[in-house]
Amino acid sequence: MARQPGDPLPPAPRVAPDIDDDFSRGVLSDVWVPHYLPHWTTPERSVARWGFTPAGLALRIDEDQLDWRPEDAPLRVSNLQTATFSGPVGSAVGTHRHRPDGLVVRTPTPTDLRYAPRAGRVDVTLRASADADCMTAIWLVGTEHDDPRDSGEICVAEIDADALGSHTSIRCGIKAHHDDRLTTDMITTTIPHDAGEFLTWTVVWGGGATTIGCEGIVVAEFDRSPNYPQMLLIDIFEMSPGTGNYPKTTTVRRVRAWSTPSQ
Repeated sequence: MARQPGDPLPPAPRVAPDIDDDFSRGVLSDVWVPHYLPHWTTPERSVARWGFTPAGLALRIDEDQLDWRPEDAPLRVSNLQTATFSGPVGSAVGTHRHRPDGLVVRTPTPTDLRYAPRAGRVDVTLRASADADCMTAIWLVGTEHDDPRDSGEICVAEIDADALGSHTSIRCGIKAHHDDRLTTDMITTTIPHDAGEFLTWTVVWGGGATTIGCEGIVVAEFDRSPNYPQMLLIDIFEMSPGTGNYPKTTTVRRVRAWSTPSQ
């Protein structure tokens, strides 16, 4: 039976998680790559600005940070992800071909699947950025290392800074990208929480269904799910550099993740 918004989420598995990173302890485990899609750009542009605070790991946008790609300016990002894959320099082969403007590999990266389950559950506890022109996001993205169609995305949450408040507007859902087996289904909805405070976001996917939740309650359920390796990305984007104060931050407190056999 499909879960409805407002229903309780299923309980977390009663087994030890594959990832259990409490960033308030000041440790970044080797499951994380602190770059954003490094193959499509160069290292000095993809590298995350980050540091530990008592509350967790702060992903930062600094005033002197470079745009992710010159072609995308103004756009700066600090990101953590759990896998890399690309083809050779000059090719269009690589994870997350999300732009239609001719992405090509500039920095070849190895196939390194640090964590990329086909199905499972991920819980991310973070405080979204309230800084000007910023977006905080949590995504699962197909790695594409086996098949270029394996590109579908689960958007757990995209949270714009100007949408924060006692009720926060978010975007979530499925993006098919280059996967003709999926259909894009994105929604904008409202949660009864201020996402500028620490909240736990959850995604459970597999067996042809995807459930997205916040604070133990279902936000949305979708009758489809990718059935191939998905890497996790957590990030802060700045869309219009030069406004507001620096650094701009999203703070990630904890990540837990369980993989399950695909059905």
